[in-house]
Amino acid sequence: MTTPSAGATGTLITVAPTGAEHAKADLPQLPTTLEEVIDTARRCEAAGASLIHLHLRDAEHRPTLDAGLLREAVRAVREATDLVVQLSTGGSVHDPLEQRLTVLDAEPDSCSLTCGTTNFGDDVFLNPWPFMSALYVQAQEREVVPEFELFDLGHVHALRRLLDTHGLPFGGAVHVDFVTGVPGGMPATTAALMAGVAMLPAEVTSWSATGIGRGHLPVMAAALSAGGHLRVGMEDNVVLRRGRLVEHNDELVARAAELATLLQRPPLSCEDARGLLGVKDRRSRG
Repeated sequence: MTTPSAGATGTLITVAPTGAEHAKADLPQLPTTLEEVIDTARRCEAAGASLIHLHLRDAEHRPTLDAGLLREAVRAVREATDLVVQLSTGGSVHDPLEQRLTVLDAEPDSCSLTCGTTNFGDDVFLNPWPFMSALYVQAQEREVVPEFELFDLGHVHALRRLLDTHGLPFGGAVHVDFVTGVPGGMPATTAALMAGVAMLPAEVTSWSATGIGRGHLPVMAAALSAGGHLRVGMEDNVVLRRGRLVEHNDELVARAAELATLLQRPPLSCEDARGLLGVKDRRSRG
């Protein structure tokens, strides 16, 4: 794996504030309206995040891939912050593949690209090869930087196949995120994470890790100690500590930033994150 020129002494902190699984009725503090998402983006940037991974909700707080809402959210977050704006192309496990391929119409800086199908609790998160391949080519053509989501070790092999088939993504950097702890995917353990890191193709320039639920802190510590970056947020974890729910996503970002700083790998600025990932600058210069 290639050592990244940027970020070797700093930490990219991604915040995934909403996701598609939690219900607003159960977690009123979950940011689901555009106003809540913008407030979350501002507060998380101030706390140390440099990238935001967005799932959107409709007026009834249900997961949506509505093209107008996606475009509006990208524009609003870009106007309010300097965060790298990443859209989920996974949506919810019930979204059709055809609609998921329309996400890049909203012109994000980055998009998620999950490298294979995985069991997702009682459901199946479908990512067949033709879909992955089409999404990757579309991202190259539209100059959007993909973040390759790896839920299992087989997904690392699929990443190798994508690179062999289509070459490097736009910008030349290859950033992956290990999603650990999903029922049906790789466990949220140091051993599983390090097995995945050991398998990464040489073209990979940086990697991050996500621990779902109870795996949140162990995976965070393992990733930092091994030179990786971090993803946190209420999409992945809604418990701050035993008996205490997360009240705002910036609590999770601040804790990650504190730990990263303690380990002498402080949070990357948004500009350094852009350099690390090789994203195209779509911000207005007016």
